[in-house]
Amino acid sequence: MKLSLPELATGKYQNIIGKIWKFTKYGTIAFIIYLIAVTFNFFWLFGKMPSSDDIDNPNSEIASEVISSDGKVIGKFAYENRSPIDFNELSPNIVNALIATEDVRFTVHSGIDARSTLRVIMGVFTGQRKGGGSTISQQLAKNLFKLREDDFYKGPLYYVPGVRQLLIKTKEWITAIKLERRYTKQEIMEKYLNTIEFSSGAFGIKSAAKTYFKKSPSELNPEEAAILVGMIQNPSRFNPKLHPVAAKTRRNIVFDQMVKYNKISLEQGEMLKEKPVVLNYSPESHNSGPAPYFRQFLKDWLKAEIVKEGYDANDIYTKGFKVYTTIDSHMQAYAEEALVENMKDQQKKFYAHWKGKGRPWVLESKSKEGKYVEIPNFIENIAKTSGRYRELKEAYDGDVDKIWREMNKPTKMRVFTWQGERDTVLSSMDSIRHYKYFLHSSFMAMDPRNGQIKAWVGGINYKYFKYDHVFQGKRQPGSTFKPFVYVTAIDNGFSTCEQVIDQPITIPIPGGSWTPKNSDGVYSYRSLTLRQALGQSINTVSAYLINQFKASNVIKYAHKLGIKSDLPEVPAICLGIGDVSLYELMSGYCVFANQGKYTEPIFVTRIEDKNGEIIKEYYSDSKEVISQETAYKMIHLMRGATQPGGTAAGLGRYGVLDGNEIAAKTGTTSNFSDGWFMGISPTLVAGGWTGGDDPTIHFRDINLGQGARLSMPTWGGFFQKVYADKTLEYKKGSFLKPSTVSVSGDCVFTAGEGAYIDSTQKYTPPTAKPVEDDQL
Repeated sequence: MKLSLPELATGKYQNIIGKIWKFTKYGTIAFIIYLIAVTFNFFWLFGKMPSSDDIDNPNSEIASEVISSDGKVIGKFAYENRSPIDFNELSPNIVNALIATEDVRFTVHSGIDARSTLRVIMGVFTGQRKGGGSTISQQLAKNLFKLREDDFYKGPLYYVPGVRQLLIKTKEWITAIKLERRYTKQEIMEKYLNTIEFSSGAFGIKSAAKTYFKKSPSELNPEEAAILVGMIQNPSRFNPKLHPVAAKTRRNIVFDQMVKYNKISLEQGEMLKEKPVVLNYSPESHNSGPAPYFRQFLKDWLKAEIVKEGYDANDIYTKGFKVYTTIDSHMQAYAEEALVENMKDQQKKFYAHWKGKGRPWVLESKSKEGKYVEIPNFIENIAKTSGRYRELKEAYDGDVDKIWREMNKPTKMRVFTWQGERDTVLSSMDSIRHYKYFLHSSFMAMDPRNGQIKAWVGGINYKYFKYDHVFQGKRQPGSTFKPFVYVTAIDNGFSTCEQVIDQPITIPIPGGSWTPKNSDGVYSYRSLTLRQALGQSINTVSAYLINQFKASNVIKYAHKLGIKSDLPEVPAICLGIGDVSLYELMSGYCVFANQGKYTEPIFVTRIEDKNGEIIKEYYSDSKEVISQETAYKMIHLMRGATQPGGTAAGLGRYGVLDGNEIAAKTGTTSNFSDGWFMGISPTLVAGGWTGGDDPTIHFRDINLGQGARLSMPTWGGFFQKVYADKTLEYKKGSFLKPSTVSVSGDCVFTAGEGAYIDSTQKYTPPTAKPVEDDQL
């Protein structure tokens, strides 16, 4: 039987349709099997997929934040500078720009946008690509789990040409769908913006907003939001600091997309496109920001602390801990400002002081011609310890001539100056000489009532001088050690009413004797009260007291009050010849202000994990080490330094003595190598050190090299700023006087107090009626 043409056609089409259906059916089954195979990594060919636990708890590296007592983030510890942010902290400008540019159907798809994917496929065949097909959810999957880079997700098929990209896309699709099922749209956008890299060391929208605009994400205006969203496509290429023209062009494309999808009007878009790119660029670095020396100290401490709690030391860079410190951001800023202001002035004086006199690293004795003689090989010996010298030694196999030739070869470099960083041409040897000319300084402030450290400045510039002179540095404290001598005497029965003659005193020592001189080399032969002697820092009186009460006892008291360092058991310890740090010296002075209680310094109040759960809390540990009466007597004696004729009387020029009680002690070491100043107010104790990097580098006379000239200006400038800030709790006031104590002139005594009597001194209690402090 012969079939007609329509019948033949119908049979032909049915055959084709049948084949299509068969292909679709088996293709669908094959695709499902493929998805299952990829999901479960059949025969270990495809590489692993993120697990359910991974989806629920994505392992995103989050910076740990260092937070001040007044709630400011003052630093971070991170491999990647990333701080998470909640969706409700985002400006609508960010949200609208992101959706319009990266995923306009974000709110309606379920992780995969079929329309966009089809558009990409058609673009491949036609050669006309019109944007990417990855949704925000897919990009989040890629960013969170690094499916393209991490070997954990790679199987043997990844290395088959043409298969790799298909596998990557498949895993991103599957992971995106899982993310959509696990999280809300807001949570997905929040996580996405927290994972993006924005160049200049910024990861996440919060870090980017701070780096480029010094703002929080909620404060970003439309043009700032468009800049950051535009960077997502290629962070380095569209970095507005490095490539402002390209960044502006990309920003304007974002505005076009926002107009296209009705996020802004055409008129708004045109107006915004005309605006210039305005940055407030401040990339975060450990070299910059507040309290860098403290943050470096804190980093090492924190690693040890979290190990005790079961974490790995390097988790501080990835787990997003929040470390709440006692540092006050305002007081830290005041301390840094005061130190910089003082050291600029001191350095200027130092250059002038040595101008025409050679270099400051000289022998103490002059030549026969009366000239200063440079210490032989001083710079050369320092150079041998440098990293540059060690590199050259290895490169030239120890060939000394070649090493020194390279060390003296001029090269381009950037150096620190008090007028700012300078680009110049210097040899490595000249660079060492340049930096050895600088005077260094440190400063610390602490609340004696609770031991909380409020400010910590370890040096003049952390970027160029990493050494921390608060905690690491130990130098001779000079006369700032004398209060430990006086408190030993007073706590063992020596009365503050006793007077001692300023005259030579010779103390036997092994192999000879020791006769100290006063700082000016003169003995006045006057009879001095202890308040006068300590206030004027008379060495002979300190020597007299240590001769009576012995160096071993003084050292015991120093250790009891907070000095941790080993001290030499010799009479000269009364003049501060044993090296100590500013950190431990501060602890001792706080005992006097805290009515005889030693409080272990505290710099962290608690550590939290990224979810706000407390890992550990810290409290100050306090114990009484001397009586309230003894502590107040020491305060009264040290207030003598701020009286006329006292070594700290110059504090008056800062206005901090008006209506205020300050106890203080200056310190100057041999050859004026170290200048110290320790000052106590009723609620805040602060102190500082100034000197050369090496003790051989110093001023040559006491007029410039004493502690009152070198370090007191930082103390005065700091307290001037603190008292002017009405938001701070630290105000002017008076020390709390125990009810058992009476004051008469320089004398402080308790009822029935006996006098210390030796073979040469007699004491008669005063007959004058005691008067209160506020009557003096």
